[in-house]
Amino acid sequence: MVLGSGGARGYAHVGALEVIRERGFEVVAIAGTSMGALVGGVAAANKLDEYTEWARSLTQREVWRLLDLSIMSSGGAIRAERIIAKVGEILEGATIDELPIPYTAVATDINARREVWFQHGMVEHAIRASIAIPGVITPVVVNGRTLVDGGLINPVPIEPTAAVETDLTIAVSLSGARVANAPSTPVKVTAEHRPLDEIAARLRRATDRVESERFKSIATRLSVGHRKGSADEIAATEPHAPDLGMLDLLTMSFDTMSALICRYRMAANPPDVLVTVPSNAVRTLDFHKAAEMIDLGRTLTTEALDRAGY
Repeated sequence: MVLGSGGARGYAHVGALEVIRERGFEVVAIAGTSMGALVGGVAAANKLDEYTEWARSLTQREVWRLLDLSIMSSGGAIRAERIIAKVGEILEGATIDELPIPYTAVATDINARREVWFQHGMVEHAIRASIAIPGVITPVVVNGRTLVDGGLINPVPIEPTAAVETDLTIAVSLSGARVANAPSTPVKVTAEHRPLDEIAARLRRATDRVESERFKSIATRLSVGHRKGSADEIAATEPHAPDLGMLDLLTMSFDTMSALICRYRMAANPPDVLVTVPSNAVRTLDFHKAAEMIDLGRTLTTEALDRAGY
């Protein structure tokens, strides 16, 4: 099992693992990045049920308390100490060497610009290094290495499982397209401001795909009661970028980068079965939506296995 990075979307890994277990597969190795490292770690320690019960119980208020926000933190707005403490409590001090299932957590050495594979030591320490989203969760220093989220270099770490004798490699990517069958090639456009009717029509097409109420209202305002004017006047009435908090902007930027890296890396080393979760299923920090994402993970994994004939 290869479990990718993607914040709260990583609860889909729980659903995927549940389906794998129900279908009678034996998991002989787990590699994970970020949230994939967390879920993979508790699964490798046979603690998935305990973790899932706790995750399903979380409210939004409890999540914000656990995130441990601090503007004084170095290198990130979230310390994540409370989350790791709870995960450590569930793991009961488990070490990677003693796990019943071989496990690898992937982090990034930000100074050396290389991957770090944790295959020994405390599971909770490996998880903490792997989840450190740059600019969001504070990095950690382990044996002189400054470590951040493994998704920076390897969002879906198939390589650590390559040497393991298996019949099947199943990967779960949390970086799927926001829209089914969306094109990934560059779009060529003009930087000149376009007539408002054209902008409104384009926004309507976008809203049909992503079902955004905010952009629907923008498109309506643009197409009703507009007037002709100079380029400056038109520019002044065009919609501004949606209101995004700093954390939202950072996580969306990270997700965009991860999706591209994931596509190229898996082209060179594809899994036998790929489960793809849309990147806009939930926001990165929506950790109170465990039930929703677990169900989605179950559905998407069932569909992927059925398509592959397993």
